[in-house]
Amino acid sequence: QVQLVESGGGLVQPGGSLSVSCAASGSIFSINVMAWYRQAPGKQREFVASITSGGYTSYADSVKGRFTITRDNARNTVYLRMNSLKPEDTAVFYCNAEVVLTTRAIVNVWGQGTQVFVSS
Repeated sequence: QVQLVESGGGLVQPGGSLSVSCAASGSIFSINVMAWYRQAPGKQREFVASITSGGYTSYADSVKGRFTITRDNARNTVYLRMNSLKPEDTAVFYCNAEVVLTTRAIVNVWGQGTQVFVSS
């Protein structure tokens, strides 16, 4: 099976920057897509950014120009650099991946989340 583990969350002031990361482990053949979602208390989980194995990226309009998603295919790790953070960015950030297992089965996996709190 596959596990995703996020790290790097914490407290940052408005206008500041923070990076979070997500490492995948297990019986992985390849990872087609890695993505970040976020969920604020009482709100629906929403898409933030994604990146394919070939490096194609997509961003939610609310973060475009402020956030940058990258990945290290050799280490099965995805990163999200967040700049110009706003209080409304406060949320639990979740990693998501479409993984091809060594059996060649395809699974969609979620991490446990990491808290990002933007406040003075």
